[in-house]
Amino acid sequence: MVFDTHCHLTADAFEGDLEEVLGRARAAGLVGMTCIASTPADADGAIGLAESNADIWATAGVHPHEAGSAEPGWDAEVEARLRHPRVVAVGECGLDFHYDFAPRDRQFDVFARQIELAAAHDLPLVVHSRTADREMQSFLSEMPTGVRGVLHCFSGGDELLDTALGRGWYVSFGGMVTFRKWTDEERLRRVPVDRLLVETDSPYLAPVPFRGKRNEPAHVVRVVERIAELRGEDPIETARRTTRNALEFYRIETAGD
Repeated sequence: MVFDTHCHLTADAFEGDLEEVLGRARAAGLVGMTCIASTPADADGAIGLAESNADIWATAGVHPHEAGSAEPGWDAEVEARLRHPRVVAVGECGLDFHYDFAPRDRQFDVFARQIELAAAHDLPLVVHSRTADREMQSFLSEMPTGVRGVLHCFSGGDELLDTALGRGWYVSFGGMVTFRKWTDEERLRRVPVDRLLVETDSPYLAPVPFRGKRNEPAHVVRVVERIAELRGEDPIETARRTTRNALEFYRIETAGD
């Protein structure tokens, strides 16, 4: 019983064998997957998958990499999709100063608007933050009370982690926890059990022993096993608890029905 809280099933990497990918995920024990969107058009694809698969949910938003190319009216396009009953979050949104594919001032503006949309629609934020700890802390500190969210595929420092946990946010980890050079075990252990989520971010960041290959939702089981090992927990209980957290975070009453 596992829930992949963050995967990009609309990616070109899954073109041609998506049904087989979903079959392997279900055979591995997954009861749910959230297909994360990067643009309004991408959200349409995610929604289509969610409409035809009872164990898939969708998000709608603009990724920081896409912020620079977002056309006027992009926020109205996102907002229209947020009204769909299978859309459970705003995002993927946030800040990326590692690649800087979009101007930083544009990233700020697009992220700020998506925070407003999340507040208006009472939906959580799926947040991407890379090499932008100080700026992300500022956004978190100034968010309206009640805005919920998750720092996905967490790679930040102690201060960002403390700020997020202090606001009651969730923190998600993916395949990087299996990498030999990954050194954030203490931060992983500091995340309370009721604020921990797991993900693949597939088709990216495949865990060992699949590193270097296309990632897929079934591999989230490897992430759960490694997290349980690092936290000194039973992997079955880690799977159950992170699944419960996913259902609570996305406000999904059941998975797999």
